[in-house]
Amino acid sequence: MIVLYRIYQLLIAAPLLILITVATALATTIGSTLGSAHFWGYWPGHVWARWFMRILLLPVHIEGHENIDSKTSYVFVANHQGAFDIFLIYGYLNRNFKWMMKSELRQAPLVGKACEAAGHIFVDKRGPKALQQTHDRAREVLQHGTSLVVFPEGERTLTGHMGPFFRGAYQLADELQLPVVPITLNGPYRVLSRKRGPINFVFWHRLTMTIHQPIPPIGKGPENIKNTMELSRQAIASALEEE
Repeated sequence: MIVLYRIYQLLIAAPLLILITVATALATTIGSTLGSAHFWGYWPGHVWARWFMRILLLPVHIEGHENIDSKTSYVFVANHQGAFDIFLIYGYLNRNFKWMMKSELRQAPLVGKACEAAGHIFVDKRGPKALQQTHDRAREVLQHGTSLVVFPEGERTLTGHMGPFFRGAYQLADELQLPVVPITLNGPYRVLSRKRGPINFVFWHRLTMTIHQPIPPIGKGPENIKNTMELSRQAIASALEEE
């Protein structure tokens, strides 16, 4: 079955995925430039992510949609297992949001331009001034009623286990007094991890996303930031499968 699945990926899935990725990037770039980035910056990517999963025949299970209010802005924080985290969240969170992503992705052909046009936030770590500009851009997005999705670990895991969390997302939530929603992702590490070689075949595995209860602010300042970080990490870990 593994051999058949790899042949399917090479001969059928890969050409289809390249085609829909190019179409999605063009639709996002043109639509966001000429029309509304709120609509075009989300919906093409949402549909693209769902088709990505379907074409690769990956089963998806979601829990916890009832925990979030469609009229409330949130800072979503998730563990970062692998590249397929993007497809799980984009395709199945069912919320219009902006990503906080590495600045290197801006250089990706077509996709980088699409992300820029869509208004996603590139995290620039070249110095304090650049980081402050990233922070200001994220604050602007949240003040306009859009939610934000952040991987507080900063990078994909190498082992399948969670790494330490950075404070940036929690500082934003504290400043704007927004609830933080923890998300647990299981399966992306097994589907496609960072440890694979130069030829990356996808492994068939079930993917799950658990959306936990929002964590409201208990005040404002360092104590609230610390409390939110600890509670969100505990919530994510509570549904994380052992690797």
